[in-house]
Amino acid sequence: MHRRDAIRNVAILLGTAISASTLSALESCTGSAPKSYDLHKPETKTLLAEIAETIIPKTDTPGAKEAKVEEFIITMINDCYKKEDQERFLEGLSKIDAAAKKQFKNGFNELTPQQRTELLTQIDKERVEYNNRKDKKENDPPHHFQLLKELTLLGYFTSEQGATKALRYVPVPGKYEGCIPYTKGEKAWAS
Repeated sequence: MHRRDAIRNVAILLGTAISASTLSALESCTGSAPKSYDLHKPETKTLLAEIAETIIPKTDTPGAKEAKVEEFIITMINDCYKKEDQERFLEGLSKIDAAAKKQFKNGFNELTPQQRTELLTQIDKERVEYNNRKDKKENDPPHHFQLLKELTLLGYFTSEQGATKALRYVPVPGKYEGCIPYTKGEKAWAS
């Protein structure tokens, strides 16, 4: 199976977590997009890793940092998104850090886990309001947090850590079972 097919299948499993714009970017990904060197700055990588870890923290399963989700996101943004999308993504990271400084007088990386969660919860509410606004036009860009959240989920659940530790995983498929009972709270299947 090609990676692009795997990503599409994971996106289907995640349901509405992946927007049409992200799927479109992933399907048309050729690796020939202009590279943004700002994404590779250590401070950008650190901020991205901390935001991703707040979205998917380490519990009894690995978190986003252990899965190196920030590396996945940087590669995807650099290889699959247009320059204006790359700039919007970087601007979104700056907005999150600026919101942290405004609300808590510290950059995002200096916040406590509770403050980080509180801030990202507020930004996620803004994202939902942005997506549900009445004057929405078809070609409007997605909210900056939409792309970050989608790529964090996609990067995590397609990583070895996410697929084998957070999801149920069978390395070699056994017999075909078309219908398997699911009990609420069980892990979803990776394979």
